[in-house]
This record gives sequence, structure tokens and C-alpha cells, in this order.
Amino acid sequence: MSQKILNSIQKIPATFLGNQENRALDAVSIDSRSLQNGPQTLFFALIGANTDAHLYVKDLMVTGVRNFVVTHIPNGCETKANFYVVDDTLVALQQFAANYRDFFDFPIIGLTGSNGKTIVKEWLNFLLSPDFNVIRSPKSYNSQIGVPLSVIAINEKHNLGIFEAGISTSSEMAKLEEIIKPTVGVLTNIGSAHDQGFLNVEEKIKEKMSLFENSKVMIYQIDKRVDPFVCSKTKAFTWSFVSKEADVYIVKKSGSDNTILNVQYGAENFDLKIPFQDEASIENASSCLMVLLYFKYDINTIQNRMQLLYPFEMRLKVKNGINNCSIIDDSYSSDFQSLKIALDFLESQKQYEKKTIILSDIFQSGLSKDELYTKVSQLIVSNKMDRVIGIGETISEFKDKFTNCITFKNTAAFIADFESLDFSNETILIKGARSFQFEEIVYLLEEKTHETVLEINLNAISYNLNFFKSKLKPKVKIMVMVKAFGYGNGGLEIAKLLEHHKVDYLGVAFADEGISLKNGGVQVPIMVLNPENTSFAAIIQHQLEPEIYCLKGLHAFLKIAKQKNLEQFPIHIKFDTGMHRLGFEENTIEELITALKGNNTVQIKSILSHLATSDDLEHMDFAHSQIALFEKLSSRLMSELHIKPLRHILNTSGISNFQESQYDMVRLGIGLYGISNDPEEQKQLEDVGTLKSVISQIRTIAAGESVGYGRKFMAEKPTKIATIPIGYADGISRGWGNGVGFVTIKKEKASILGSICMDMLMVDVTGIECKEGDAVIVFGQSPTVGYMAQKLNTISYEILTSISQRVKRVFFR
Repeated sequence: MSQKILNSIQKIPATFLGNQENRALDAVSIDSRSLQNGPQTLFFALIGANTDAHLYVKDLMVTGVRNFVVTHIPNGCETKANFYVVDDTLVALQQFAANYRDFFDFPIIGLTGSNGKTIVKEWLNFLLSPDFNVIRSPKSYNSQIGVPLSVIAINEKHNLGIFEAGISTSSEMAKLEEIIKPTVGVLTNIGSAHDQGFLNVEEKIKEKMSLFENSKVMIYQIDKRVDPFVCSKTKAFTWSFVSKEADVYIVKKSGSDNTILNVQYGAENFDLKIPFQDEASIENASSCLMVLLYFKYDINTIQNRMQLLYPFEMRLKVKNGINNCSIIDDSYSSDFQSLKIALDFLESQKQYEKKTIILSDIFQSGLSKDELYTKVSQLIVSNKMDRVIGIGETISEFKDKFTNCITFKNTAAFIADFESLDFSNETILIKGARSFQFEEIVYLLEEKTHETVLEINLNAISYNLNFFKSKLKPKVKIMVMVKAFGYGNGGLEIAKLLEHHKVDYLGVAFADEGISLKNGGVQVPIMVLNPENTSFAAIIQHQLEPEIYCLKGLHAFLKIAKQKNLEQFPIHIKFDTGMHRLGFEENTIEELITALKGNNTVQIKSILSHLATSDDLEHMDFAHSQIALFEKLSSRLMSELHIKPLRHILNTSGISNFQESQYDMVRLGIGLYGISNDPEEQKQLEDVGTLKSVISQIRTIAAGESVGYGRKFMAEKPTKIATIPIGYADGISRGWGNGVGFVTIKKEKASILGSICMDMLMVDVTGIECKEGDAVIVFGQSPTVGYMAQKLNTISYEILTSISQRVKRVFFR
């Protein structure tokens, strides 16, 4: 692999500057934060809309990295490492991956479509891995960056590849085709995803089909929209539920909890059972069936394997655990590439310095067992894991390759010994192949709460952060507000993610919020916006940075600072420019200057104010008057004190509506969590939180019977009622009851009947095919938080921050 990496990089158009052009390279990285970077890493310094990895080259050199692909060499690094200088580092990464792919000659399955790519990939891996050493895209690595990283993971022992390719606009797929070079193409589905990136559906289909222009065969559900775009030199292998003209005709028959597919293929006619009933799973299973038929699998093998298909969990989840632990649940896969991803995720989300990994046998690596577990141990060492718990016969054989390691032959043996193992005050990564049933371990370690959960999509938070970053001028810093328990979404977990994204500041309302983050290991500077004078000592002790907004507070802080012999302790000065909430007014500026002049105990890190109408363009003149006053007051303070602190006045709406007033920093709040007052901007943000529950009980009441306290709902006809275990103690407004609000069950609206109780609410499920235990969406995509706020005559902030902390937060990526 080392020689192939070296040969591949030497083939790209680049200028080499260094003294070791022929050296050992065994890994490729684009993430400067990964602990897996080392002396044999080739690092591509990618430049994104909001980040430039060239800024971290010097830091990487400290960790031992000596090989870089860059557009320019950072100052002071010229003679200290090996550099390939290129015009565009992303293009260079793609060229490198294409060169690397050329070293391997075995079947490659390329997957694209609007939906189902990742599920089909994982199911094909399950179905084909008994007969092949499979290399596949980890998780959903299907982008312009993800595809190259996936292909680079191929090694000499693999003999089948499964890679997915995703696009969002035209002219992207050709680049991915050059990297994947699929011999077998699978089109999973054509839906509405990413429609906005194309002129029409025909343009989108044509773009997706370019992945298969050099494939031997293309597998797809027969579709008049797709047929014209099939390359003439590519064999079409089609299937259909409706047309007998397809190569394979499939008839669906629903069972009690499964589906029977009658398959008619040439002279063959056979049934096979799959353990799903939803249309998406049936379509995805049919795509997998077609691949097995193309590979000439016998009917018995197809029947036996496809009945074992299972729901695939595509998300890494962060959960609260017993004894003050944090759990990262990745209990459905165990391969080397996904292990690397999980370890990086752990580092971005760890809440405790002590780190434990519970790891099953690793499958489908293509390496010999000794090579594989040597690499796994090196990976775990580089990530500084404190403890390894191995489960499986193979990992038990190689126990000696790990430090502080205990092993068990199987999951049952671990569970039998669970009480003797000490799990407390640590972050635990649970990483196992599905066959090991690690969900039983997750259950043992997970904090027990009721069945209502608020799921937080960390990918959506990252996306929304980058969306607002893209609106900033170069060098403008960003403070992100994580007050009020991260607007109800979870403070520490989100702060950890923001730290991973290298935001410049975090903002909290009160000192105890900041102290909690500091105790959780957060190192980003934290500003306390509403500090009480009694909290100043604690603020100083925990190295928080107070906002000072009045003379009384300033004198109190200066007194404590003098007593503690502080020098240049960071503070932030707030001016009131019209909000009339907190801040020094214009008539106090003389006293403010006098108090601060010549005072060496504090350092003014920033000057700020707050817009009252940044989201209301009818009051734009007032906002401009605030900005003008802020300019006047801050300029005078800077001039009188001879300082150049950061200045900031814009909040989320201000970032979008007053871009000319970004100054040195902006403060991102509710926008991070997917909420905007601008309907057009709202369409571009991603939902972060989904509040879920389950149906506890279903009953049918007769006409004339009532539901709930006060008999507020009276049935006019027989009505099927479902009880949901969530109420106003969980943060659901009582005003949302009595037919005003609804929940979503099986993608259908279920109106809330009667008064909402403290711990429960009741809904009308007449006409909805549902059962006890089925999932319920309280808010998310439907209803949205914005819709709820509108109906309740409030704001989205109140809906989010009202969700009780007794509702478990589950974080996933």
C-alpha cells in the first residue's frame, strides 16, 4: 500500500519541494484534528468555504506529519517537510484517488440514486461478504471528498468493491466516475432529493447515469425516464413490479410482518421472503436481489441470505450512560475504516478524559489477522484509549497487542461478568459487528429514562454552522451561543462539536452554564453574557470571560481582580444602543473611560451591543441607528484607551440582514439550531431536533364518551385513541391540546384530543394503521417547531428551551 500511495501522488501534476520524495506513506488524511495523523501520513490541505487547512500545517508538523499536498507552503515551513504544491488540493485528492484505483482490477459496484444508496451498499456487503473480501464506502462517504477517501482504503487483499456516489448539482458525477470506475452499476431510486441543484429531473437523471458510462452492466428499476440515458455500450439489467418487459418481474405479497417476493427471471420462478413491509425497503431489497442474480447466485443461497436482511443503523449516537458515563453507540458494524471514523467521532464528542472502547472482532479488512490487529492496536494507541475490552474469539487471540486490555469470547460472557467491571466517569465507544448483538451491551450501559427522546442531528448542526459561516467576510470570527442548555438541545455535547469545528468563542447566559462546560473539558473561550456580581469569583476561578454592562458591575469586578492580583484578565464591554436591556448608555461613557484608563488588571477583549430588530426589516432604520451609535461609542472607547478589541453587534438575523456590519465577530444563536425568521433562509437550514415518543396504549371509545381532564373532548362517533407518554412536565404547552396541535404517526397527522396532562397526551388515530409501541413524532419535520410557535402565538426559542431535561437527549451523526 505504501508504494501505491507514493506512486499515486507522484503521478499528479504538482511541484515537489522537499528532500525525501521516496519515503514510506501508509495513510491519507484531510482532518487536522484526527489523532491518527503521524509521520507516514500524506495530508491534503483542503480549502473550504469556511476553513483552510493550510492554517494547521504547522500544528500537524508538531504531531510528526511531514508530507503535505498544498496550494502554497505556509511561511516558516519551507525546509521542514515534503510538499506537493498544486493548483487545487481537492482536485489533487481526486486525481490521487483515481491513480490509486488504477492499481486494482476486480469487480466494483457503483451505487447512485436519490435514496437508498447506503442501505443497498450495506445489504450488499452482508449478502456478498461470505464469498468476497469486500471494501465499501464507510457510512455515507459519497461526496466529492468522501468518494476519494473511500477508494483510497482499498488494499491488495480485497476482491470486490461497493462504493456509493452522491451529487447535488451538475458536472459532479464525471469526477466520481473517474475515481470509482464501476464495472457494475446500480441505480437505486429517482426521487426529489437535490432537485434544486438541477434544471429538471431529466438533467438530474442524465448526471447520475454518467457514473455508469463505462460499466459492463447497469441494474435499475425499469423507468421510461431513465431508459433514454442508458449508455449504448452498457448492458441494461432491469426489474419491475409492474412491467413484464423487464428482465426480472417481481410480484409483492404482504405477510404479517414480512413480504414475499415472487421472482420471475427467464425460466426461473421462485419466492423469497424479506423481513420488511415498507416500500422503500422492498425496493432496496429488489436492487440487492438483482446484483445476486447478476453474480449468478443459486436460488437457495438467495432465499437463505435475503430473509436475514436487517434494518441498518446509519448513525453514530451519543447517549447518557450509567454512573456518569457518556456512550457512543456504533453497535452495528465492525470494519477497519468505520473504526477510524468512530474514533475520530469519539474525540470530537468525548465528555470525559478517560476513554474506553468495547470492540468486537473486525471483519472484512482484506488483511491477514496479524496485520489487521497490529493496525487496530496502532489506531487505538494513537487515539490514546485508556482501556480496551475485546469481545470475540479472534480479538482474544491478539489480546497481547493491546495495553490495558481484557477480552471475552462472546457477548454473553461479557454480560455475565458485567457487574465486576467498573464503568464510571468515562466516555465509552461501543463498536461491534451486528452478529455480536452489542445492543444488549448498550442497554446495560445506557441511562434508563422514559421512552420520550429528543434526537439531535449533529450533522445538521455542522451544516447550519457552515451555512452561516459562508455569509461572513474573511477573518470575521464567530461566537456561538450555547446558553439555556444549547437552546434546549444539550449544552456540553454541542459545545464539544463546536470546539471540534474551531469556533472562536462560546456564549452562555450565566456563570454556572460556563462552569459546567469548563468542567466538561471545553477549552474554547467562553463569554458569560449576564454575570451576577456574586459570580465574579467563580468566573475568575474557572477562566470564564464576563460581559460587563454597568458601572456597579465594573467596579465590583475591578475590586475582586485587584484583590486577586490579576493582570490583563479578559472582559467584554457592552453598550446599550437601543435594546434597553443591558449595557452602558451613552451618558455613562465618561465614567467608563475613567474607570478603565490605566487599569492593568483587566483587558478588554471585545466591545459589543445587541440589535433589537435585526429580524424585522420594517424597523431597518432603527437597526441602522443602533449600528451608528455602536460605531460612535466603541470608536471613542478604543481611541481613549488606545486599544483594538474585537467588536460585535450582529446576532443570527443580523448575520443575514446586515452583512456590512459584521465588524470583527458575529454571534450565532438560534440559526445554529435550524431556525430562521426568514422563510427563504429557513428552507436552506436543516432540522436539528426531533422530539420522539411512542404509543403507550390504544383504545376505542364510543360516541358520547370523553377524553382527559375536564371532559374537554367528547366523541361524536366511535374514535380510536392513542396515549403518548409526554406532557406539560416534559415541556409541551397545554395550549397545544384540545385539537390545536397534532403529532405524526406513520407519516399521518394525529390530532391531540382534550387537555394535555402532566405526563401524557391523547391523540386521535382513527384511520391510522398503528399499534402500541409505534413511534410518534412530537415535533421535527411535521409539525415543525416554527409551526408550533406560530399556532401558540410564541417564538421557536420558547418551544425548544421548554423541553424538560428529564427528556433524554440522543445525539447522532
